Amino acid sequence: MPALNFKHLRYFWMVAKSGSIVRASELLHLSPQSISGQLAELESTLGVQLFRRVGRGLEMTEMGRHIYGYAEEIFALGNELMDVVQSQSTRKSIPFRIGIADSVPKTVAHRVIEPVMHIDSAIRLVCREGKLSTLLAEMAIHHLDMVIADRPMPSTLNIRAYSHLLGESPLCILGSEALVASLPPGVFPHNLDQAPFLLPGEDVAIHARLLQWFESQHVYPRIVGEFDDSALMKLFGQTGAGLFVAPAAMRTYVQERYDVVEIGQIDSIREQLFAITAERRMSHPAVLAVAETTRKVYAA
Repeated sequence: MPALNFKHLRYFWMVAKSGSIVRASELLHLSPQSISGQLAELESTLGVQLFRRVGRGLEMTEMGRHIYGYAEEIFALGNELMDVVQSQSTRKSIPFRIGIADSVPKTVAHRVIEPVMHIDSAIRLVCREGKLSTLLAEMAIHHLDMVIADRPMPSTLNIRAYSHLLGESPLCILGSEALVASLPPGVFPHNLDQAPFLLPGEDVAIHARLLQWFESQHVYPRIVGEFDDSALMKLFGQTGAGLFVAPAAMRTYVQERYDVVEIGQIDSIREQLFAITAERRMSHPAVLAVAETTRKVYAA
């Protein structure tokens, strides 16, 4: 069998990732005709059909998807090799790039990621924050090594990645001492009824579950604000604007940092933390450090 032409394989990989020959040609600065010819040569070499035409677009065949998986691993290793070579030649540290979903509380993110900075002087921590779907797309093209999220990999995204549950914790409800003292007398959770409440934003995994829990307990707090940024939510809570939730595993830190008190715990809702990686098994020292720290934090 003829030797595999890796240039042709890269062209196939780019067409598969970008979704069209025209888009791939723009990224590779080649003509669409040139890429079509290279794809035809690759199909001839392999003896299989890689794409089928669907309307005006292309769709990978079953064999094409299988080969695409190999191409992903091949070029990921190639990028890793270049990072290592460049690091050795320039004596610079190797970046470890973590994406943090903006629905993950910043206090949690800091606690679990901070140890990465101490495991190896050759690793330089790079943090990116954004929507989960955006971060996963960046990881798919090897711009990120890991994504930290409050939910597993969405099944609706056509991205090859694996979810690893790092830890989970029940929720506690906190508020300023003055606000808690002003609540009507009653047993938790009934004292939450009509109390001002700061709700996590709709993109946060616990948002809908929290509303369902209120309904199941027949308590109806006054929602005075919704926050995508948990740190901003806590700052408003610190001033007495409303009650708010935090992972029970982080209660001591939140109480001391924001000078608030706890009024109760919700055991039936658990905030989870996931590491999403391109690897089925976690093996990178930085990923393992994050996993170990998270388990310690959530076990506290």
